[in-house]
Amino acid sequence: MKYMATYDLIESARNTFEWLGASARAYARDPAFGLSFNPALPLIGAWGEVVERSYSRMAMRPDWGIRSIVGPTGQDHLVDERVLIERPFGNLVQFFVRRRAPMARRILIVAPMSGHYSTLVRSTVASLLPDADIFATDWHNARDIPVSEGHFDIDDYTQYIVDFLRALGPDTHVMAICQPAPLVLAAAAYLAGEEPESQPRSLILTGGPIDPDAAPTEVTDFGRRLTMGQLEQVMIQRVGFRFKGAGRWVYPGLLQLMGFISMNAERHASAFSDQIFKVAMGEAGDLDSHNRFYDEYLAVMDMTAEFYLSTVARIFKNREIARNVFNLRGTPVDIGAITDMGVMVVEGEKDDISAPGQCRAALDLLTGLPQGRKRHHLEPNAGHYGIFAGRSWRLNIRPLVLSFIDANAAPPASVARPAGGRGTIRLASSSAS
Repeated sequence: MKYMATYDLIESARNTFEWLGASARAYARDPAFGLSFNPALPLIGAWGEVVERSYSRMAMRPDWGIRSIVGPTGQDHLVDERVLIERPFGNLVQFFVRRRAPMARRILIVAPMSGHYSTLVRSTVASLLPDADIFATDWHNARDIPVSEGHFDIDDYTQYIVDFLRALGPDTHVMAICQPAPLVLAAAAYLAGEEPESQPRSLILTGGPIDPDAAPTEVTDFGRRLTMGQLEQVMIQRVGFRFKGAGRWVYPGLLQLMGFISMNAERHASAFSDQIFKVAMGEAGDLDSHNRFYDEYLAVMDMTAEFYLSTVARIFKNREIARNVFNLRGTPVDIGAITDMGVMVVEGEKDDISAPGQCRAALDLLTGLPQGRKRHHLEPNAGHYGIFAGRSWRLNIRPLVLSFIDANAAPPASVARPAGGRGTIRLASSSAS
């Protein structure tokens, strides 16, 4: 697996299926067959349309697509995506709402780096934007990052979070979604111990693997079944010649996507077969529920090999966060150092990626935090995506999160804004730490 030819072979297969879909669609819809009543032609064309769209999405970075929001007076406010800090492996962005004064709530959403782009949390950002100033991490596809930019592991990831929190200032609330939960907890503990003046007001940890052994799932068991050598041999490839990151060791997003799909293969197969028949009968739309979901779900990005392997080794195998023995570039991080910060844990009852109990383990590690500053919410009948992007989020979890943020906000007289005007931060780009 560990060769550029393997990476290029997989990309060639993806490109070939995209071409086959486009060819089938064009063939079946050729005007020469306009008077034909062959029932196979609509099905062939529908199959081609669905296949072409699906395989093309695997090579695209989705857009955030948040153009405007409705203000309290009913007026539309345009939204600008502003890069506040630019780094080789990920940026800090602000969704700046024009003609709106700075909001009392300031929320940093830390998106997962687990095979999908940060736009996976688009609906979370959009739902919170009317009630808060929203900042988010925007991670880059490793295949597009030149080897000259160096490596990126979980120490670098955690350092990025620390730097982003320093820049945003202490009057910030952080929401970590899934994969980053343990590293955001570590970043907050690092600041609490080393720079308490920079620590955030509150943490909301949503469906993350703080202690993978608390409630093992197929995802967590996979890392235990294989040794690190086997993982490196089977999962790691060099980026092919087509991309800027040619030669970089990565865990390809397409491999991660295959793993996700295999977990619910029957459900995905049924969804695609149903969509083909809907397209054939003219009942599908460009923005129907199937396309809205799979346009995002199928858009995958590569992770650096060192980030993937260090995450498996330190978070899943050695359980450094769960055992409170994590260190950031040689500096021990004591989660018990968090003593003045609200921490909320949100889990889904039917989460098959981070099962209930994995994220709740964070509360037991917060030995220095008063019980009144801790909160746990288990959402009934909610799966992994539902707790931050689905119906459960919209109806139940979002109001609880905003209420928790308000309960842990700074007194109005003590609120200070970073320089930059209108609540924004203007910082020069910086290289990776």
